[in-house]
Amino acid sequence: MSELPIAGSYRPTVMGTQGMVSSGHYLASLAGQRMLDRGGNAIDAGVAAGLCLTVLQTDMVNLAGVAPIMVYLADEQRVTTVSGLGRWPQAASVAYFQEHCDSRIPIGVLRCVTPSGLDGWVKALSEYGTMSLADVMEDAAQLAERGFPMHPFMAANVREAAPTFSQWPSSAEIFLPGGRPPEPGELFVQRDLGRTMRRIIEAESSVRQQGRAAALQAARDAFYRGEMAREIAAFYESQGGLLTYDDLAAFHVQIEEPVKVSFREYEMYTCGPWCQGPVLAQVLALLEGYDLEALGHNSPAYVHLLTEALKLTFADRERYYGDPEFVDVPIQGMLSPQYNASRRQLISPDKAIPGMPMAGDPWNGNGSSEPWQGVTSAHQAQSVVETMDTTYVCAVDRHGNVFSATPSDGCLAAPITPGLGVTISTRGSQSWAVDGHASAIAPGKRPRLTPNPAMVFKNGKPFMPIGTPGGDVQCQSMLQVFLNVAVFGMEPQAAIEAPRFATYSYPGSFEPHEYHADELRMERRLSDAVGDSLADKGHKIVSWPDWTWKAGGICAITIDPDSGLLSAGADPRRMCYAIGW
Repeated sequence: MSELPIAGSYRPTVMGTQGMVSSGHYLASLAGQRMLDRGGNAIDAGVAAGLCLTVLQTDMVNLAGVAPIMVYLADEQRVTTVSGLGRWPQAASVAYFQEHCDSRIPIGVLRCVTPSGLDGWVKALSEYGTMSLADVMEDAAQLAERGFPMHPFMAANVREAAPTFSQWPSSAEIFLPGGRPPEPGELFVQRDLGRTMRRIIEAESSVRQQGRAAALQAARDAFYRGEMAREIAAFYESQGGLLTYDDLAAFHVQIEEPVKVSFREYEMYTCGPWCQGPVLAQVLALLEGYDLEALGHNSPAYVHLLTEALKLTFADRERYYGDPEFVDVPIQGMLSPQYNASRRQLISPDKAIPGMPMAGDPWNGNGSSEPWQGVTSAHQAQSVVETMDTTYVCAVDRHGNVFSATPSDGCLAAPITPGLGVTISTRGSQSWAVDGHASAIAPGKRPRLTPNPAMVFKNGKPFMPIGTPGGDVQCQSMLQVFLNVAVFGMEPQAAIEAPRFATYSYPGSFEPHEYHADELRMERRLSDAVGDSLADKGHKIVSWPDWTWKAGGICAITIDPDSGLLSAGADPRRMCYAIGW
């Protein structure tokens, strides 16, 4: 096909005025739109869609995973976040993994932290939604009980992960029915997950006469403090895991302030440094000093600049990012004009910084020209279970409320809890069994999460929720799509469909924290055009196939404050779809 048929994109930008949902699967987006049709707000819609994603994309996200959430409340004109991220069990420590696991964080129950997804969804609904959990969970429960047609992306993931599933009978029973992975189009049923959702709904219903808040509290407590928690704890003890009933009973997600940075007439909001969200804020602070339009969209000079800025930011992520309850993260210093002016001096237009640079000194506003001297892993084989997870959902309602969430933790890296149909969050894979690392394992500490929903304002008004799956590629893809819209004036769908690139010149967030010095991966549409020029600058070019899922699955909705027009895009690289009215 030689020409793009619809305003620079193969799919149309979906437009409406009353409400909009964009997510990682079309049925989830439809479930969110149903909530809007029934009078729910953006939070009701986002939670409903998110719960459906835990069923429709169980390979990448599940009810007992993580769910970082960002919300804009129109009446209060306020952005806030729900830190839907679990904590290491009290029995976990660097010393334990050094002694018992050769300083690795192995696949299986030992990497499991407290499940935060359900608590995150319920917290957002309780604080900012209007509907009951029964209302927003019904579609998800039916999809689990009755099944849905297996989609090609999940079928491929399950087929590739079949050897892993086969080692755990509880997982093989669900994902390898009849001893084989399901084929696309076959009905995929998760009865145990459906029963778990019904148990949670019943707990809410049992105390509904006490009011909405008490009912929602009872629903989450049924999972974290009731019989289900005891079932989880007993299974993990039987498997040699560290998670206990006391860890589950003590856990709660938190409401936290976002990180914010200005870029021209825009403001970017991200979650805090317990996730990698501030990477997006930092790199925009670095790029504020450049004329990006003059470089040309996806020109060699443009790709080089963004790559170098990202490498500098990832250096700071490696050195400083971690749970701020345990480590001192110099966020304001890393966003300061003085520090970013110093870091810009390290970027040459003609030569790539070798490998990953050294982190700067944000406390004193100083950059660094020294090369990174960190320890790289000797274990370079990366498994499917460590690369395929996460999805995204955003929603906007007719009142101007905005929802953005990046749930994650599928069922590929630890066994399903028998009878419950869920895998407890394996997010411990994003910690380090290394003393002194900012994200080193510690009792009660949160790993440094890759999923990071974001929200953009323009001239002080909400403009665009945005997010994606993709591990360490998330912030890189979000950056490119944001700049496609904000700098180059693209409609959301065209901005999402444009070819992408990603640097891998940093220690990866997932165990075994692979480091690919100087590697720059680019979709073939882009690498064929500009790859040679970038190689001359010192980048090691690796061509991705066009439309690769590895470049993310961006969803976004733009908001025109004057006309009320909502315009949504969804990434054809995965199963993403947008719907609105």
